[in-house]
Amino acid sequence: MILEDEEATASAGAALAKVVRAGDVITLSGPLGVGKTAFARGLIGALGHDGEVPSPSFSIVQPYEQLEPPIWHVDLYRLEDRSELDELGLDSAQDVALLLEWPERAGENAWPDALALAFEFGENGYRILTAKVPPSWGGRCPFP
Repeated sequence: MILEDEEATASAGAALAKVVRAGDVITLSGPLGVGKTAFARGLIGALGHDGEVPSPSFSIVQPYEQLEPPIWHVDLYRLEDRSELDELGLDSAQDVALLLEWPERAGENAWPDALALAFEFGENGYRILTAKVPPSWGGRCPFP
């Protein structure tokens, strides 16, 4: 899927917000500046959050408990070792949807049932979004 600008990236996040459920895991992969946080802002905003949605690079986990479903926006960029994941308590997040930036920091098989979204730079400033949709999503993913 071609994303022409930041607004289109946020709109893609908003489209996913229509189908996200508690218990879902959505991973966002791609280089710095490609639009992962813009996508997250679109999703979180579409669920009703009207405040700022900062990148959780320093807090690592930014909860949005008031949303339905509640969202934990997670940025694993600063993780130095997979063992640090245990300290984050992500395994206790069954009643929330996890939105994970930099999932590769946790290892390749960390979330095998996640909706895996990969962002890459395209030509002329466009971004390309590719979705790997697991069977557990049962046709809910709005991306081709």
